[in-house]
Amino acid sequence: MTAREVELAETIAARQAEITNFERRLHVQSDESKSAEAAIEKQSAKCGELEATVAALTDQRAEHSSAMNDMESNLRAIRNSLNELHDLRSKQQVRETQLQMQIDNLVEHVSRRYQHNLREFVPDQTTFEKVLRVQLKRRQGGSTPNASGVDANNGGEAASNETSRSESTIHLDVDLAKVDVQKLITELTRQLDNMGPVNLDAVHEYDELEERYRFLENQNNDLTTSRRELLDVIAQINSTTRKLFAETFSEVRINFREMFAELFSGGRADLSLVDENDPLNCGVEISAKPPGKQLQNVSLLSGGERAMTAVALLFAIYMVRPSPFCILDEVDAPLDEGNINCFTRMLDRFVKQSQFIIMTHNKRTIAKADVLYGVTMEERGVSRLVGMKLTAPRQVATEQTPSNGHGETATQRQFAVEGAQTKHSFAAR
Repeated sequence: MTAREVELAETIAARQAEITNFERRLHVQSDESKSAEAAIEKQSAKCGELEATVAALTDQRAEHSSAMNDMESNLRAIRNSLNELHDLRSKQQVRETQLQMQIDNLVEHVSRRYQHNLREFVPDQTTFEKVLRVQLKRRQGGSTPNASGVDANNGGEAASNETSRSESTIHLDVDLAKVDVQKLITELTRQLDNMGPVNLDAVHEYDELEERYRFLENQNNDLTTSRRELLDVIAQINSTTRKLFAETFSEVRINFREMFAELFSGGRADLSLVDENDPLNCGVEISAKPPGKQLQNVSLLSGGERAMTAVALLFAIYMVRPSPFCILDEVDAPLDEGNINCFTRMLDRFVKQSQFIIMTHNKRTIAKADVLYGVTMEERGVSRLVGMKLTAPRQVATEQTPSNGHGETATQRQFAVEGAQTKHSFAAR
């Protein structure tokens, strides 16, 4: 019983120690719970503020989008107005040309009929007023001049005396706005026609004008026909070009998708026209989605991804229109090791139908070459070109003789080229 009592006492002491420990842990847990609740409340308040900020930014973005749409609409309206103004300007220029041609015809007609150059004409206000007064006086007196400009009812001398007397005694206040100038011009034209001599060369001039008219009419018909044929040819060329472009673009688009998926081991990409209504003058937009990323424009990709996308597009075009050779200038510079392997595999695929000339610093790309050309500097300030033909892996046969004045061997030239690749570019086939 004593031993049992001692054992129970120890158990009781242990249990009390555990109770004390649990009470202490409960106290600590209570403090931690309060701290966590305070942190939760703080984070909830911060989350509410962030949600309000996000809502405000969303509203601001919607306002900016609406403003941008309005600006785009205004820009389209301004462009349409500019096009209309250009059309109106063209019409005005055509109208101006027509009026100038009419003026030139009138000047030529006046010069041919009255033997007077209008370009050298100087207005004589005194003579004009004198003639105008005489004509008004004759119309008021009801007299009719004959072919020589003399009154038919009186003699020439009487008419002259009457005109002189009327000019010396009567002063007429001429108001051109109240005078029927057109009738006066008609009467003066009739008098000039009556006084003018008979033109014996009129038949000859008519024949010349008729011949010129026929010549110009034939020329006009030829120009009209040529213009119509040219427009038909242009329309046919545009139609054929659009058809061929659409077919080629469709093939390149399909090949680009396949090449992109092959190079990136997944993902997807697509080509689209900026303006499908005008495929011959618009640009091509490239959209790419590498594995693990969202679909976005190619300009938003990294340097290596852009390079691989460009390589995919290049080989997609090669599958449609192969080229005898291709020059690549450090295309593999932004690529990592995995992408370099994909790039070299793609070169092995197309090297049978095209010859590739590559400027590169990458050793893996250089190892795939058949022929290497580089620049080495064996002596300070003296550089020379070195070419090597790679017949098998780790076997190099130089294209130059070993005699270079220093007893250099082929192995030494190989090490020189391998050391120079860190400073100079190589052209690899």
